[in-house]
Amino acid sequence: MSRPMGAPPHRRAVRRTRPAARPRVRVHARARGSGTARPKVRPWRAYAVVAAIVLSVVAGLLLYLDERSSRGRVQVVGTVPGPDFLEVDVTLQRVDAAAQTLTAKVLVLPHGALEQPDSTLVPARDVVLETTSLEQTVLRYPAGQQVASSAVAFSLLDGRVTDYPFDRYHALIGFQATAGGQPVPVVIGLEEADPFFVFKQAEKQSEGGAVAVTERISRSRSTFILAWFMMAAMWALALSVLVAAWLIVRQRRGIVWPALGWMAATLFALVGMRNAAPGSPPIGSLLDYAAFFWAELLVAVGLTMVVVRGARIEGGHKE
Repeated sequence: MSRPMGAPPHRRAVRRTRPAARPRVRVHARARGSGTARPKVRPWRAYAVVAAIVLSVVAGLLLYLDERSSRGRVQVVGTVPGPDFLEVDVTLQRVDAAAQTLTAKVLVLPHGALEQPDSTLVPARDVVLETTSLEQTVLRYPAGQQVASSAVAFSLLDGRVTDYPFDRYHALIGFQATAGGQPVPVVIGLEEADPFFVFKQAEKQSEGGAVAVTERISRSRSTFILAWFMMAAMWALALSVLVAAWLIVRQRRGIVWPALGWMAATLFALVGMRNAAPGSPPIGSLLDYAAFFWAELLVAVGLTMVVVRGARIEGGHKE
């Protein structure tokens, strides 16, 4: 049926289709405010970090002062029966654990009638000083000539350098002197100067005019702490490389060149760290068997595992 001209269109024809209603999305309260809300600042964490740093520095300074004061003490061995005696100042300079020797600087100071009136370093009579050293057994000081210090090497009685850093030694330091052919009393003053070792008096011996002391020698506190830190660092680096290699292989990432560079650098960095150990311990020490050998093995295994597995994955890809 035709619609007459000028007649209004049919209602169904002019009805417009409404757009479909959008589904309502419920946004969680945290997600809704995540764009505008600022993260909470917890100042106590920053304060805790600063406090930990300050405490560490203070503890380190206290340990240093304690070790410094202990090194500044002088051990005196022997008694002075009168004004006429011979003072032997011994400075323990260097311990060579590999050669089993203790190098000391010996300076003789005569007192009383044994010295020239105008100088304390010039003996009035010929002085002969016998030592417990196996190399410099006798030291001679002519009368009227100024006394000079002498380097004397004492033997380490026991201990093994391969026990580093737990190696301990003993050294017998003793003297007996005569002036003009007559025995004279001797007083020994010991002072340590080797920063890698600590000297403690173990036993005194005094018989006639001879005076001797047995020194117990062990690694210093700083050397001990650094050696423990190096062993822990070696294990930490090796396990880090091994975990990273396991993740790369498990996720089938192929050959990751930056990771390979880091692993190879760690392999050679461990060698440099081991060679920087204080006291230069020889290869085959306890340090090597406890950490270094195993760390090198784990890093090498992780590096090889990544290369072999990555080569298989990369080779299976088509060009």
